[in-house]
Amino acid sequence: MALRSSREPIGVAVAGLGFGAAVHLPALEANPDLKSVALWHPRRERLDQVVGDQGLRGYDDFDALLGDPDVEAVIIATPPGPRYDLAQRALAAGKHLLLEKPVALNADQVADLQRTALASGLSVAVDFEYRAVPLFQQAERLLSSGAIGTPWLAKLDWLMSSRANPQRPWNWYAKTDEGGGVLGALGTHAFDMLAWLIGPVQTLQSITQTAIAHRPDASGEFQAVTAEDIALINTTLTTHQGAPLAAQVALASVARNGRGCWLEVYGSEGSLKLGSENQKDYVHGFSLTLQRDGEPARSIQADEEFRFATTWSDGRVAPVARLQGWWAESIRSGRPMVPGLLEGLASQKACDRCLAMALEP
Repeated sequence: MALRSSREPIGVAVAGLGFGAAVHLPALEANPDLKSVALWHPRRERLDQVVGDQGLRGYDDFDALLGDPDVEAVIIATPPGPRYDLAQRALAAGKHLLLEKPVALNADQVADLQRTALASGLSVAVDFEYRAVPLFQQAERLLSSGAIGTPWLAKLDWLMSSRANPQRPWNWYAKTDEGGGVLGALGTHAFDMLAWLIGPVQTLQSITQTAIAHRPDASGEFQAVTAEDIALINTTLTTHQGAPLAAQVALASVARNGRGCWLEVYGSEGSLKLGSENQKDYVHGFSLTLQRDGEPARSIQADEEFRFATTWSDGRVAPVARLQGWWAESIRSGRPMVPGLLEGLASQKACDRCLAMALEP
């Protein structure tokens, strides 16, 4: 990877103005090594709205954005459908990338991006931001240090109500061929979380279901939903210690009064529980509990080095800012970015396997 040694801030463009405007832009403001210089969106009216608020250059032509000499890196926070094509064009133009997940529509596309990035020496980050959340980092430290002995069993329940209202409009999220569904939204994070904290996926079985089969489009006409909103997964992992581990994952975006995100890991010497009922914020509300055999359960706080120096009312901004900082360091140092396309590919392969099982007779 080519070094970028100058200490001048790296010029970053943000493509996609949903999560990109709400989270990535304020996160960039907190990074002295990064500087927002331009925005891209295909709809001019949306672009003009954000450009007016931010005072940045705006483009509705992606190739024109890539031709801007101040743009050294691009954050692609569009819906999944166009992400692969935009990423390939950005890499061809010599731009470092930070990609939202799912990185692309299938593992073959992710692998293709990985080959291109390796050949070009560019840094590509994937926004698996749970790796940057303090209590998740603390859980990783406890597990890797043997706090519960050898992990034997993991259970991840991620039961959300974000799409439980059948009147929520039909859009790309409702379409499998555009990267929609609970596997793309939560499964990508879930598989990366398990791989990071425990170990990579080996065998896998899944059941998927679409509970809300039709949603109204912009005109009020009901359209068929082709993407899953429930996924139940049984898998085996190989732990970082080389032992097999059984894991069960339940994902839903239509769980009314769902319990949020809860990961439980049971080992030879105790158990660890990490979770939150907060369905709108994945920083505020998480708790971490450790219980070793023969001892009462105790609440664990994050070590000082993991805590955020700055937080926002929107808890998503702080971990994204931390991950952006890792990306900037990768660009400057030439060291591979983690989490990057290697991690994105492993996660997407597991999601693809789940979706393929849904098509089996």
